[in-house]
Amino acid sequence: MQFTREQFALIEHLLPVQRGNVRIDNLTLLNAILYVAVNGCTWRGLPTEYGRWHTVYTRMSRWAKAGVLDRVFEELQMLQLLKVRIEVVSLDSTSIKVHPDGTGALKKGAPKASAAAAADSTPRVIWLPRASSRSSASA
Repeated sequence: MQFTREQFALIEHLLPVQRGNVRIDNLTLLNAILYVAVNGCTWRGLPTEYGRWHTVYTRMSRWAKAGVLDRVFEELQMLQLLKVRIEVVSLDSTSIKVHPDGTGALKKGAPKASAAAAADSTPRVIWLPRASSRSSASA
């Protein structure tokens, strides 16, 4: 799905005014955002006809934080130019705790011989008390 110039003219007043040397106009950017949303591709999978994926993502992120995208999509739904329905929920894997066994971590092997030694066996560490040159009675 892509917006035409006539459809875009109906919502253009909701978008920020472009300043400076901008290579991607707001119509192209909005169509790029819709392409990613409709096709479910990654930002890096965005076709080059929409411009550099990082540029599109950065501006989309700014618009989302400023509430511009919310206003645009509300207006698009009111004008019945776009019908949005959320079908998929995505979880951020950084916020889910996983047991180490589930991450492919190396399993602990058999206990080492020193840890498995019986309690009545000969100690493997020898502790030697040493006398210090300082007297402990002086205070």
